[in-house]
Amino acid sequence: MSVLSTVAALAASRTGRAEPLTTVRHQHLDERPFVLVPLTLAGEACAPLAALAGTDPEHPTLLTVRQPRNRAERFRFAERLAALLLAYIDGCRTDTEPFTVGRGKEKEERLRFQRAPQLLVPNGEGIAYVRLLGRLTRLRATEGPYAVAPSVPALGKWLTWLADLAEFPNSGVLLAMTRLLAAHWATGQSPSEDSHLASLLAWIDPPEGSDGARAAREAEDPAAWPPAGPSTDPVFDRTLHELMTRYDEASDDRGREAVGRQIDRELSGQMLPTWRLMWRGVELLRDLPEGAHVPDRWALDRRWFSEYAAYLDADGRPQARRDQAVRAARRLARLEDAVARYEAERAYDDPLVMAEYELTGEAFTGTVTARDEDRFVPGDRPGSQVWRPTITLRTDARVGLAVGTKVKSPARPGQEARLLEVRQEDDGGHTVVLQLEGGFERKRKPPAPAGTLAETGEELTYTTLNPTAMPSALPDEEDTPWTHGGPPQPYEPTDEDAEETWE
Repeated sequence: MSVLSTVAALAASRTGRAEPLTTVRHQHLDERPFVLVPLTLAGEACAPLAALAGTDPEHPTLLTVRQPRNRAERFRFAERLAALLLAYIDGCRTDTEPFTVGRGKEKEERLRFQRAPQLLVPNGEGIAYVRLLGRLTRLRATEGPYAVAPSVPALGKWLTWLADLAEFPNSGVLLAMTRLLAAHWATGQSPSEDSHLASLLAWIDPPEGSDGARAAREAEDPAAWPPAGPSTDPVFDRTLHELMTRYDEASDDRGREAVGRQIDRELSGQMLPTWRLMWRGVELLRDLPEGAHVPDRWALDRRWFSEYAAYLDADGRPQARRDQAVRAARRLARLEDAVARYEAERAYDDPLVMAEYELTGEAFTGTVTARDEDRFVPGDRPGSQVWRPTITLRTDARVGLAVGTKVKSPARPGQEARLLEVRQEDDGGHTVVLQLEGGFERKRKPPAPAGTLAETGEELTYTTLNPTAMPSALPDEEDTPWTHGGPPQPYEPTDEDAEETWE
């Protein structure tokens, strides 16, 4: 935990209510997200037991597997889930808008969908469930002895795509509600306890006349608030085992159906509280204003969605079980770049997040006390002069950045600056002189365009964080060196893939 989140957690334990960690919402929330509350059979990794799914808070669709050990019933569950989720995804593939990629001569106009799917699950285990369910369905054959409906591998491909993007913090297509809420509020309980959706929401939104600590203790009762899944409560498992035994031992179809309906009711009762908590979490998050960089990140999600949809339309192969060498390296580099960019964007959008970097010495805030608009310095060519105005800031905090460090201000993100001087004053404060390098609407001499040069008395924050840093460059897959196996062959599913045990 960071210093500020620790302080916020201590404040929450004192006040009995969660403390905000942000001033804005740092994730996009779709108008109609697809909510999935899954349950699995105890003792098996991904044997589907039941799910509540859909986009209507008042009318969820119940999917159940009355005998999860039956392979045919498992794939019927996958078909029913595919019918819901694939229809939702197709509903996002309607209107398009143009956008530009590349620069200069490499500029290219493309189209992307104006919407992208957004799948919400209760917790991190729900994301793991989506990933494993995608693996166990995307490689299935639609012909031969192990044939499944065509919608099953299509579902698996989309689930795998969603789960892969869930690793990138700047993506919002697959999100866990507990992680979303914990990123925006600090509770008076431990981070591991924050993975319990009911107790987490109890701290953020306690019932009238109660406080977070008391409401969280009550929320830990599995009889009133069953686990958010995919794992089930051990006490409930015993009840379910008895019902499934009766279901298997029923003497006729009528008796089996009666027990089956009872199983459905029990499973629905286990998931409905979590379903309601999911939509309450959505309401609380929607009450927060959206961060300035959120629309750009969602536009990137829509681009990725459009490109993957086009890939599947062109009869794209399922994702391979393992990445090849260059592909794995490129993915790791993309992930590292995404983490750095996301953290920088959050700080630029949110003064509470930026405060963390001020504590670590990666940012400082000061008041402009002077400026030199007419300053010129020698250029690279002999006898040349380049315009480099300066501003002087005064701050009461310690500035730990070294002279020569490049910094930027969220108030003027297109203007880069460099520290020329940092000196400590007799009263303990610091004076910082910054050389401004660009951000003057291409002007090369004074006067500066209005608003591009800070005014005396203006308070500014400067940081080493840069949300527009260029991503890492890595070779294409065709350039994989022989030491890493050479250029990879396209992945082709095998009969062995289709026989993979669903465990």
